[in-house]
Amino acid sequence: MRIVAIALGGACALLLSLAGSGRSAHADELPSYFKEIVGAETASPAEIGTKNILQLNTTMFELYADAGQVFRKNILAHHPLILGLFSGAGGRFILYRPGMAPIDAPSVPIVYQLLKSVAHSTMALGEVVVPYLNSPGDLTWRSSLAAYRDRMQFALDGLDATPMRDDWRPNNRNILQNNIAFMDECLKTNAISADALQEFAKKQSPLLKKNITWAAETQVAHWMEVIGGWKQMLGDEWDRTYAASNTIYVARQNNVLFSVLAQFFPPEAINDRLMLIETVSFTTTPEDMLDSLTRIIADRAVGAAFFGDYHLMDYELMGGDARQAIIDEDAKRNIAVNLPPQAPFGSHQWPTLITPGPGAKSLADLP
Repeated sequence: MRIVAIALGGACALLLSLAGSGRSAHADELPSYFKEIVGAETASPAEIGTKNILQLNTTMFELYADAGQVFRKNILAHHPLILGLFSGAGGRFILYRPGMAPIDAPSVPIVYQLLKSVAHSTMALGEVVVPYLNSPGDLTWRSSLAAYRDRMQFALDGLDATPMRDDWRPNNRNILQNNIAFMDECLKTNAISADALQEFAKKQSPLLKKNITWAAETQVAHWMEVIGGWKQMLGDEWDRTYAASNTIYVARQNNVLFSVLAQFFPPEAINDRLMLIETVSFTTTPEDMLDSLTRIIADRAVGAAFFGDYHLMDYELMGGDARQAIIDEDAKRNIAVNLPPQAPFGSHQWPTLITPGPGAKSLADLP
C-alpha cells in the first residue's frame, strides 16, 4: 500500500491511508490544511433529480458532436459538396468531392475589391463626421479626418497604376476627389454641417451606384463561370451534390453567392440540397459550415425515423405547438395575432424575403 501511495502522490496517499486504516474520513480527522476548503455538502433529492435529468441534454450535445464526425465522413464519401463563404474579397467557393482533395476556386478579380474599397471610403467618411453634426464645439473629429484625408490622397495618387478598366477610372477618381474636397472644407472651416454633408452625399450617390453595379457584374460573372464549370465537371454527380452559403441579417436578401448557386440547381433543390445558413458575422470557417450542413442532413434521418417526415428537423420542433400557444395567449390578452402563414415542411421557397409589395426594391428604384 505504501508504494502505491507514494506513486500516486500526497492527496491519493491520504485517501489510501484512510481507506487502509478503516477509519472514516470525517472533517474532524482531516489535517488542518484541509479544513478551510472542505465542508459538508448537502443536496435535496429534488436538486439531484433535476441535475441528473438536465445532464441528459448536455450529454446529448456531447454525443452529437462525436457522431457528427462520423456523419460528415459518410456524407463526404458519397456526395459532392460546395461551400460558398462570404468574404471581403467577393466570396470563397470550395468543392469537396468523394475521395479527392478539396478544390478552392480562384478569387474574384482584384478590381472587385478596388471598386468596393473606393465606394466604402465614402461611406466610412460619413461614419466619421455624422456623430458630430449636433456638436459644433467638439473638434475631436479633426485628427481622424486629417489622417483619413492622407490615406485618401495616397489612394488617388495610385489609382492609375491599379488593374482597373480605363473606362472605370474616371468615376473612381471623381469619388476620391470629392471625398478629399469635402474633408478639406471641413478641416478649413472647423465645422461639419448637415447641409454640407447632404450636398456631398447627393454628389456622390450616382457615382457610388456605378461602382456598385460594376462590382456586382464582376463578382457574378466570375462565380457563374466557376459554378458552371464545376457542374460540367461533376456531370451526373451534380444531382447528388449539396451546396450551402452563409449569410448575416443584412445579406440574406438577394444573397449573391446563394443566388448564383441557385441558377445551377433545380427549384426543388432549394432548402433540400441547396441551403442558406445564417451566421452571426460576415465571415465564417469551412469547418463551421461543414458542421452546420452535417447536422442539418443528419437530423433529417432522425426526423424521418421518429416522426415520419424527412424535412421536419429543418424546423423548430416546438414551433407548431408554440404557434398555437401564442394564438391562445393572444386570445387571453385580446390582442391581434401577428404570425406568418404556415409553410409545409420541406418547402422549396427561397429562404429570403419573397413577398412582393410597394416601395423601392433596389438602388435603381431610389431617386
